[in-house]
Amino acid sequence: MNISVIVVTYNSRAYIRRCIESILGQLGRDDELIVVDCGSTDGTPEVAESYGLAQVIRTTNRGYAGGNNLGAAAAQGAYLVFLNPDTHLRPGALAALVAPLRGDGPDALSTACVVHMRQPSVVNACGNTLHIAGLAYCRGANQQAALYRASAEVDAVSGAAFGVRRAVFAQLGGFDEQFFMYVEDTDLSWRARLAGYRVRYAADAVVEHDYRVSYSPRKAFYLDHNRHIMLLKNLGRRAYLRLLPALLAAEVITWGYMLMQGPRFWLVKPQVYAALLAERRSIRARRRAAQALRQAPDHAVMAGFAVHLDFQQLAGAAISRAAAAVFDPFFSAARRMAIGGGR
Repeated sequence: MNISVIVVTYNSRAYIRRCIESILGQLGRDDELIVVDCGSTDGTPEVAESYGLAQVIRTTNRGYAGGNNLGAAAAQGAYLVFLNPDTHLRPGALAALVAPLRGDGPDALSTACVVHMRQPSVVNACGNTLHIAGLAYCRGANQQAALYRASAEVDAVSGAAFGVRRAVFAQLGGFDEQFFMYVEDTDLSWRARLAGYRVRYAADAVVEHDYRVSYSPRKAFYLDHNRHIMLLKNLGRRAYLRLLPALLAAEVITWGYMLMQGPRFWLVKPQVYAALLAERRSIRARRRAAQALRQAPDHAVMAGFAVHLDFQQLAGAAISRAAAAVFDPFFSAARRMAIGGGR
């Protein structure tokens, strides 16, 4: 088996036909499509089964991480491709996404050029950019896709559409299921970098995504909770201590952002801290597993991580410029103190 495409669904009936049809048109004789349905009540698995797929796996709602791990466990292909159900592959995208992974070179993960389905000339994510404080954001978001025609090494994959060698995915232990949803793609990428691998942006693998911006206290909780776990797992002790000023500054920023969102968000940060305290034993165990992968020092792993925070993805341009003027010099100094140099 060559390529295994895995799509996790949850009440995805509105999208799944378009997604499946774009995949089936690009599968070779030795490829497979696996749909993992996490308890849909809108008929999504029945739609998937109507295509006569080899595998439609029905399960409870295990989240993005758990659903994709289940699909990966059933996969037979040498290369795994993970797609959101609200994506659509442009012609040639599947082959272009897998191309950087062939052979045994350091490029073990690849991420697509994900564009907005309603504005196909505009970028949703050309991979993810990772800030030294663990805050991740979409690389190239809302810019013209024509500006991102060159393939490049990037910090992290975008979970909407990416590929990975199956052997490497197994070596890394798959997705961290305690994340449930959000940040799991960035965490997987970080662990891959710890193990000495690279993440490649595949510019010719163009995928349309019916992306809609949404924000809720639940989403805010998972984003912040999972960011903290990622840092605690993947940073070496010395690097973590040296980055404490930057991490504390990030706490000030995230506290401020939650307060600005209104009363519904005011308890998010205390809930995150309480959850981290309750999960401390599990976090320690997962940290040991992550550090056991280490083939690269922190300064090499974080060599490309950003010091500029793209506040414009969260707020307006004016706020972004003001925040950058205040925080960018601080983060730059903190990074030089911790590991030296950087964007």
